[in-house]
Amino acid sequence: MTNLIQLGAAALDADDPLARFRDRFVGAASDLVYFDGNSLGRPVAATAGRLGAFVEQDWGGRLIRGWDEQWMDLPTTLGDDLARVCLGAAAGQTAVGDSTTVWLYKLMRAAVDHAVRTDPGRTEIVIDTDNFPTDRYVAEGIAAERGLTLRWIEVDTSEGVTADQLREAVGERTALVVLNHVAYRSAWLADAPELTRISHDAGALVLWDLCHSAGSVPVALDAWDADLAVGCTYKYLNGGPGSPAFGYVNARLQDELTQPIQGWMGHADPFLMGPGYTPAPGMRRFISGTPPILGMVAMQDMLALVEEAGIEAIRAKSVALTSYAVELADATLPDVTLASPRDPALRGGHVTLQHDRMREVTALLWERDVIPDYRDPGGLRLGLSPLSTSFDEVERGIAAVAEALR
Repeated sequence: MTNLIQLGAAALDADDPLARFRDRFVGAASDLVYFDGNSLGRPVAATAGRLGAFVEQDWGGRLIRGWDEQWMDLPTTLGDDLARVCLGAAAGQTAVGDSTTVWLYKLMRAAVDHAVRTDPGRTEIVIDTDNFPTDRYVAEGIAAERGLTLRWIEVDTSEGVTADQLREAVGERTALVVLNHVAYRSAWLADAPELTRISHDAGALVLWDLCHSAGSVPVALDAWDADLAVGCTYKYLNGGPGSPAFGYVNARLQDELTQPIQGWMGHADPFLMGPGYTPAPGMRRFISGTPPILGMVAMQDMLALVEEAGIEAIRAKSVALTSYAVELADATLPDVTLASPRDPALRGGHVTLQHDRMREVTALLWERDVIPDYRDPGGLRLGLSPLSTSFDEVERGIAAVAEALR
């Protein structure tokens, strides 16, 4: 046995410096085992009061005046908060609003159009075969729209894109590289600084998908010299179903890129209602339509919790939770294969366990109030949200997996 199993869940929870945060989430004290925090985080208990107060005071009390008083600027002010707390990015480079898919489209299109405009020979988008489906689908659509070619990197579904693979794929034809920071299936944690450098050495821009890392794994967009990034807020940022996504555009590129969905909120003077489009300066030009204010309100309490706990402490708890899950699986699930990196330094905030019966196991577990999710081929994915998941929950969940397999 390894040290974590020898210590046991009770001792691990007693020694957990972040255990106090668990009571701040709705339902975390129940017997339900929640292993899907990387798809939809539990609601923060304080959010119910915040939303109620918003309806009564901000919306009901201020009405249309709310736009002038705070809502018009909320996409960028909240974006700056998110950038400071979770993204390692200076102010003025992040905006909240739209869905992940819309942000991916806007920033991919802006990047490839810029690349082709400045160097017509750059006609390829580099992307891997196990990139999140939406990213691949958007890239396919843009390639068809703009007459570009997709260059695919074949990856092991239990790992992710390596430096050697990317080095072989990029070159003088590369316009854009699209990468996941944490692979959605395996939790492979990409070497973002190195992969960004390789892309830049080839003369290409790189877009990082942060959906499975924001709020769970430290991100340092400015230090990486990242060009573009997109992420959602309903996983480890607990914004609720359909909460708005975010986009990051490095300040050095903001005046160089033309975003393709030119809406009135990104105009230099939205209320001029003029005959033509003049982009706003800076990050605001990448906003398109009316911001989803209610969705932004719901994520503010979680951002406050992440800032209070500290992203480095959250990462340490995440490593401990996933390591404990791996050790329990090794000890109690003899026919199950680990489909995630064994080295925690190469692994994000979830773990995938592989067995040819995992689809039926997942359905059975849901009936028993144990909630993982399933990913082909045969992958049971355990998303362990550090602030709301206990070691006892992990132990009970793995025991339920063993029972279901029997």
